[in-house]
Amino acid sequence: MTRNGQVLVTGVGAMTPLGADAPSSWAGLLDGKSGVRFLTEEWAADLPVHVAAGLTVDPASLLPRTEARKLDRGEQIAVLGAREAWQDAGAPQVDPERFAVVIGTGTGGVLTTLGQDDVFERAGVRRLSPFTVPMLMANGPAAWVSMDLGAKGGARTPVSACASGAEALALGQDLIRGGRVDVVVAGGVEACLHPFTIAAFAQMKALSTRSVDPEAVSRPFDVDRSGFVMGEGVGMMVLERAEFARSRGARAYGTLAGSAVTSSANHITASDAEGQALAMELALRNADLSPADIGVVHAHATSTETGDLAEAEAIGRVVGSHTAVTATKSMTGHMMGASGAVGAMAALLALKDGTVPATRNLDELDPRVELDVVRGRPRTGQWSAALANSFGFGGHNVSLVFTA
Repeated sequence: MTRNGQVLVTGVGAMTPLGADAPSSWAGLLDGKSGVRFLTEEWAADLPVHVAAGLTVDPASLLPRTEARKLDRGEQIAVLGAREAWQDAGAPQVDPERFAVVIGTGTGGVLTTLGQDDVFERAGVRRLSPFTVPMLMANGPAAWVSMDLGAKGGARTPVSACASGAEALALGQDLIRGGRVDVVVAGGVEACLHPFTIAAFAQMKALSTRSVDPEAVSRPFDVDRSGFVMGEGVGMMVLERAEFARSRGARAYGTLAGSAVTSSANHITASDAEGQALAMELALRNADLSPADIGVVHAHATSTETGDLAEAEAIGRVVGSHTAVTATKSMTGHMMGASGAVGAMAALLALKDGTVPATRNLDELDPRVELDVVRGRPRTGQWSAALANSFGFGGHNVSLVFTA
């Protein structure tokens, strides 16, 4: 492996179904709260799915009206999450040409696409918003954040379904290690809660259709799981070349020590333990660590039967069955393209705080899942390294390794 110095994480930002920022989201995970709620909107009345995990705060309310009206909901939360992470890092003074942005998303501005199509069908072309194109572009979040923070070293957008946010972090690490930039704001964003997208995922039998006690619906690794819950959110990190961060006296949460991206080349939607295991093995190699070094695993674990089983097999094969495993989608739902970045944040903070969030709703572990899944209450301890997994339709597999 060729390494051009360490990559430190100096800032984090988030908006999730548990909180409007990173601290409240992390506190919600440690408290075992659920962000899953009934869909009470009129447009949801005829859907086969009755629950989702929306944000706790309308992002438009946190922005000036003139700014909010030009941005898709996903772009709004990307800007807010990036601003939080940037301020958390101390707003580094960096050469704009040595500063990049990498923000992944699975669906881009799909709310704008569907909403403006309704306007077009109902009222005609002259009623379309002049901001439609920049609002629907998948690269919109990265572009707006680069302009907001003044990054001229590139604004990139990995689109790899639910692995997009994690792949953005991996690309950010590569840019710094390759000597291209000193600082990267990287993460993932998704805002796609809409009757069309919910119905589409329901048609492929990916979502749970349970309609009682919404907080109990998302149950990764549980014998009674029935599908995932759609959510929305954003997760951002400020990544810095270690020498640059230390020269300015920056505080670090930890190190993004390794990453790997693989493609299963197997099936468009089915999970594949082989490709997932390869991603974990390569990420460990990239970090110069062994499986025995990993004390915590943040599992992708969406709460589907086949997906959970494939990942459990891969984790067991690579790091064994005695590593503490957590699955926070039990609380946030599945934030799609944002999920990998928020999961990475959870893995990093578990190392920093010495506390692993418990997996909610795990009443009876599926006997086929031979892992040490944390449940009941958070687990405390001291661990030197954590692995965060993120997988997406299309056979996208991303594993990230963090060290304390």
